[in-house]
Formats: sequence, structure tokens, C-alpha cells
Amino acid sequence: MGAMRDNEKELFERSPILKAILRLAIPTVIGQIILVIYNMADTFFIGMTGNDAKLTAATVCMPAFMFLSAISNLFGVGGASVISRALGSSDIQRANKASSFATWGCLLLTACYSLLAYLFSDIFVDLLGGIAPEVHGYAKDYLFITVTIGGAATAMSTFLSHLIRSEGHAMQASAGIMLGGLLNIAFDPLFMFVLLKPGQEIVGAAVATMLSNCCALIFFIVTLIRNNGHSSLRFRPCRAMLDRRVVADVLGAGLPACLMTLLENISYAVLDNLMAAFGVACQAGLGVAKKINMLAHCIVRGMSQGVLPLIGYNFSAGNHRRMKKSILYSMLISIFLALLCMGASLLFSEPLVSIFIEDSNVNSIQWGACFLRILCLGGPFSACAYAIISFFQATGKGMRSFFLAILRKGLLDIPMMFVLNALIPVSGIVMATPITDVICCMVSLVLFAGFLKKHRELTV
Repeated sequence: MGAMRDNEKELFERSPILKAILRLAIPTVIGQIILVIYNMADTFFIGMTGNDAKLTAATVCMPAFMFLSAISNLFGVGGASVISRALGSSDIQRANKASSFATWGCLLLTACYSLLAYLFSDIFVDLLGGIAPEVHGYAKDYLFITVTIGGAATAMSTFLSHLIRSEGHAMQASAGIMLGGLLNIAFDPLFMFVLLKPGQEIVGAAVATMLSNCCALIFFIVTLIRNNGHSSLRFRPCRAMLDRRVVADVLGAGLPACLMTLLENISYAVLDNLMAAFGVACQAGLGVAKKINMLAHCIVRGMSQGVLPLIGYNFSAGNHRRMKKSILYSMLISIFLALLCMGASLLFSEPLVSIFIEDSNVNSIQWGACFLRILCLGGPFSACAYAIISFFQATGKGMRSFFLAILRKGLLDIPMMFVLNALIPVSGIVMATPITDVICCMVSLVLFAGFLKKHRELTV
């Protein structure tokens, strides 16, 4: 009970590096792309209404919705890191404790957040940039359905995908994410334009998101039941799961991932608030540009999440040569894919934005295209930095990943938004993002080079 199967050990220990990376990462990347597509589908279908206020409402709620991802990353990435390292050192009991603690921690924290979002919904919406009267009501409805009612399903489905992936089941983990994304794409037009009355498009989009995440959660629960005989994951609450070393290790490895998502969304909220001063057309264009640019970032996330168990396992098992090759190969692939996305965004910015905004909203399209061209420039640098941050998470180097996470989002970009907005109104706010990506990339490479130098003698 709880031992890894031979094909999983083969994947982690002996398969050619490139083959192992692709087997673990491709399903994860596809799952992340599906997530982006369903986020774009929301924007596309809401954009069909021709109402900038509705489009802006969904956009400003995104940080509050994505905070659920911060919670799932805290316990999911942290738990996956501890579990993969425990499996590498054949410590099955440690993997049992980590999975139990992470599960209940994620569930309880999500419940607290969903309750707060309900009790202080008006404050939440205003802080996120939904101050305009024509936007506020729509945003409040979207927040209630996706976060208060559907928050637990959203956070737990993402969390369970991390844990399932930690044992090498990348296809199963990604299948659940893909299922949720595809169902959301199918549910959007059904609820927005068929089942609900005209004018209720925001409610329809929110209900579609909630139900699709519930279906993904059910898929993961069934998968875990089927895997139970050969899995190290345990979910029953017990005193042993509060082992201080396990709790500290899970939170230490997961905190950078949580902060990265949290600060990213705080950064987006600040961006939306600053942009609100320039009108709804600018806000709508920015929202579309961010979602299109999200594709490159989600591909990188998929690569990093897919390779994390491989890096953690081999680091703990002492196979540092394989560990180093894993991170270097995955980093190069991520940068290459980010460059392709950047090229497409630069060449086809206006046609891409026009997909999601009605042709009559010329100002929104022009602003969206301008913002997309600016944002995409940071993609390759962000890819490099994100790969290194995930590497430090996988190897349990919490302080390094923590520092890089808050540097990438929070320490640099938010102050820079205010400074650049004073110097170059409107566009300057957006320029802060790629500039920060470049700086963070340089710092990440310095820390990574130092780590490799320190562990040179451990190469086997």
C-alpha cells in the first residue's frame, strides 16, 4: 500500500530526461492552455454583449477569483514538493502526513476566504476597481457565485491536481483540469444566452464557471478512489498530520507559489484601479490584453508544475546530474515557447484583441492592442524567472523562491506603476510589468548560478 509502481519509478529515475520532461509537462501545459482558453471564452461571450461594463466587471473580479488559486498553490505546490521529495527518499509516512495536512489546510482556508468575500462583497468589488456604478452590480453578482458559492470546488480541484501530479500521474491531473475548462466553454453560451434571461450574461458566465469546477472536483475524487491501492496520498484528518516539520516544509515550499499568485492578483487589482481613472474603454482593453498575454504565462506554469516532481524526486534521491538537466531543459523549452507567444502578440495584436471586443468599440480595441504589445515583451524573461522559482520550490529552498516571488510581483512592479504612470500616463502603468520581468530574470539567474556552483560536488 502506498508504494510507487515500477513505471512511475522508471519515469523519475531512468527515462531519458527529455522524454520524462515531455511526459510530465505536456499534459500539464495542455491543461493550462485549456484554462486560458476557457478564461478567454468567458471574455469572448461576455464581449458579444457589446457592453463594456459587463466585460470590465468580469475582469475586475478576476483577482478575487484567482486568489483561490493562491490558496490551492500554497497547499498544492507545497504538498507536491514535500511528497515528491519524500518518495525520492522512500519516506512513505512523510508523504501520508503531507497530503493529509495540505488537504485540510486548503479546505479550511478556502472556506474562510469565501465567507469573507460574502460578508464584505461591496468592499471587495470597490478595492478591485469596480467602483463605477454601471460595473459594481455586475461584479458583485460574479463574485458571489464564483467565490462564495463555488470557491471550495475551484480551490480543491486545482489543489488535487497538484497532489496527483506529485506521484507522476500528470495525465490524470491534467485530464481533470481540461475537463473543467472544456465544460466551462460549453456551459458559457448555454447559461448566458439560452437558459437565463437577456441581461443576465454575467450571472450565466459565473454559474458556468462554478459548475464546471464542481465537475472537475468530482473527477479528481473518483480518480483518487481508483488510485488508492498504489498511492501515497492520504486524506483522513489525524494528529500525525500536524507534525511540525511536515507543516513547516509544506508551507515553506508552498508560500512562494501562493505569494506569486496573490501578489500577481494584487498587482492586477492595482493596475485596474489606476486604469479606471482613464475610462471603461481602457479598462476593457487592458482586461482583454491581460487574458491573451496569460497564454504565455500559463504555458510556463504548466512546464514548471509538470517538472517539479521530477526535480524534487531526484534532488532528494541524490541524483543531482539528472536534477540539473531537468531544470535546464525545461527552462529552455519554456523560453522558446514564450518567444513564440511574444512574436504572435506583436504581429497580430489588433486581430487578437478584436476577437473578444465588438468591432464597434474601436477605442477598446486600440487600447487593448497597445497594452498587449507592451505586456508580451516580458514573456521570455518571465519564463526564465518562473522556471527558477519553481526549481527552488521543488528542492525545498523556500527563502530563495520566496524572495524571487515577492520581487517579481509586489516589491518592484507596484511602485513602478505609480512612477511610470506619472511619467507616461496610461501606457506607463502597463510598462511596469515587462520591466519587472527583466529585472527578476537577472536576479533569478544569479541565484540559480550560485546554487549550481554550491552543489557542483554533489553531481553523480
